[in-house]
Amino acid sequence: MDAWSKLKLILTTLASKKAELPVVIDLRNLTTISDFFVIVSAGSDTHARTLADAVRKALKEKGILPFSLEGYDTAGWILMDYGDVMVHIFQPPVRELYSLESLWMDAPRVDVSELIGEGTKV
Repeated sequence: MDAWSKLKLILTTLASKKAELPVVIDLRNLTTISDFFVIVSAGSDTHARTLADAVRKALKEKGILPFSLEGYDTAGWILMDYGDVMVHIFQPPVRELYSLESLWMDAPRVDVSELIGEGTKV
């Protein structure tokens, strides 16, 4: 599955579970660690784990397993590494503290509605 298809599946899955404030950062021309960061917020530990579980299930159904999964137990920041796409699920205070969007402020953003459709609310 190419990165765009993976992004679309991840964002659609996150939207279906009410992920908040999605941001997709395009890292392709800036680093080799990943092509894209997907960053979302979750309202609670349970919500964060639900988002992670949904993404993991959706990609597993396509035969894609994460290289690593970190932070699931504490759920303040769950990192799911799928190689070309990394998914960061934050609770708001932790997202504000680490401010990945600011660290990568020079990186282009991908229009989320372009990947999941205008009518889908994330």
